[in-house]
Amino acid sequence: MQFMQKFITKSLLLATSSLLVSGSLWAHHGEGNSYDTVHMWTTWATVEEFDYINPHPAMKFSRTDKNGNVEHWAAEVDNNPSRLARVGWTKGRAMAALPPGTRVKLTLATAKAGGHLAYVRLIQDEKGEFICSEREQALEAVDRDGVPGGYQPTPGDSGKTAAQ
Repeated sequence: MQFMQKFITKSLLLATSSLLVSGSLWAHHGEGNSYDTVHMWTTWATVEEFDYINPHPAMKFSRTDKNGNVEHWAAEVDNNPSRLARVGWTKGRAMAALPPGTRVKLTLATAKAGGHLAYVRLIQDEKGEFICSEREQALEAVDRDGVPGGYQPTPGDSGKTAAQ
């Protein structure tokens, strides 16, 4: 009887712990649910603000379209500070590399809701060097520099490519 009671208690504890952990992981890793990561695109931008925060760094940037209009964007940046620090991108190094006014090339995914919200997958400086990243090569993306709004998703376009 006592054996069975311990077995049931341990089983319930294990099941509850598994549910709590899996729920936390599922809730956090949802960039594919919020951003159109199928249609990655690049643009040149100017850093307005960069924050090295958990769970992901955040940034504000501006870009100018071919008509001379300035767009102001807000974005979540790929990778978390823990992973970045392990590859040498400490808070001090990242903040020094991305002060306001820095010109950068961004590889990003627009929010599925549209607008000027994005998920930045890659940041490069004017020399082509990767900033605040564990990546060592560029990602496949379409150049949308100067295109008003960059890439804006439309309902039902999930099967199209960014070039279409």
